[in-house]
Amino acid sequence: MHPNIASKIISLMDLTSLNQDDSDDKITAFCRQAVTPYNAVAAVCIYPEFVPTAVANLSETAVKVATVANFPYGNQSIQEVLASVKQSLENGADEIDVVIPFQSYANGERAGTIELVQACKNLCEEATLKVILETGALQKPELIAKASRDCLENGADFLKTSTGKIQVGATLEAAEIMLREIALYYQNTGRLAGFKASGGVKTVEQAISYMDLANKIMGEAYLVPQYFRFGASSLLQTF
Repeated sequence: MHPNIASKIISLMDLTSLNQDDSDDKITAFCRQAVTPYNAVAAVCIYPEFVPTAVANLSETAVKVATVANFPYGNQSIQEVLASVKQSLENGADEIDVVIPFQSYANGERAGTIELVQACKNLCEEATLKVILETGALQKPELIAKASRDCLENGADFLKTSTGKIQVGATLEAAEIMLREIALYYQNTGRLAGFKASGGVKTVEQAISYMDLANKIMGEAYLVPQYFRFGASSLLQTF
């Protein structure tokens, strides 16, 4: 593999560890993987209780610390979610990946998602808000498009496909719908949101296919960590 390709893919990666057996020691060891001979990853994504550990281990690097909220089922109360987000931000998280109440949304209940995204955005201020749609549960193209619009219009800085915790993770079909909504939203508002493919991106070939799709819809300048990410737990091991 050409070093430039490895460097590019790694620079767009949210290196992710969201396992039930995670511990401070495991996350400390995990953070050591974040800076490679090719490049540093964009962020490390871990459970909220490990944010202080990740912050301590990555303070001398440019790697961001991301964490999750309302994860993975999207069924916590808004009070629980906001308390978790607030604590994560106080602990030094740079990015929040929040799951929408996707089961309710699939049943036609949009208000809860809109309220949640707005409230999280109000808390985030300088932090980046990545909103997980769980496209494998929404399934229908029109529902994925509508959820994308609702999240963008209410403050999402990124749209993210999946939690990686259900059978269907990221797909190119869902990614195309989301990227086209991001392009349309940018055209209408001038605000450019990011996109994160997460759940099942395990090979270089898969990563490149998402990059090619984003390049086709958004242009090559979009393929920077500010706007484009992969969520990955095993992809780094292929380099």
